[in-house]
Amino acid sequence: MQLTDLIPVDRIGCNVDANSKKRALEILGELLSTGDSKLTSIEVFDSLINRERLGGTGIGHGVAIPHGRVASSDTTHGAFIKLSKAIDFDAIDNQPVDLLFALIVPEHSTEEHLQVLARIAAMFNDKELRTKLRQSETSQDLQQHILKWQQSN
Repeated sequence: MQLTDLIPVDRIGCNVDANSKKRALEILGELLSTGDSKLTSIEVFDSLINRERLGGTGIGHGVAIPHGRVASSDTTHGAFIKLSKAIDFDAIDNQPVDLLFALIVPEHSTEEHLQVLARIAAMFNDKELRTKLRQSETSQDLQQHILKWQQSN
């Protein structure tokens, strides 16, 4: 599965205002539930926040990968937001986060979940890509930078 398949442009937000971790997760819950009538933003938010309670998903370098599982959908969905201002996200390097790639997977999906998380982490390990994403001004630009990275890796 390609990462850009998970994040159509209507599930990408550029320069999003969120002044807290909770608000960022609410926005991601809304985006992740877009286009799937089986999902509600509340269900997705609850899954994301429950996962965060187990341990923060901030992976460092201003990046977080919030993720969770839902029983009501049999499809993996992604959403990506670039915040207008970085926020505290309990990241492992204690740095604020401004790039968030959220993932919601079916309740019993294990292998695919781990593979997609690993691919997202590898993508955000690319310093040049992180810089390009931070310089982007539109959702389309964000999607194109991820697509170009994906095609070259």
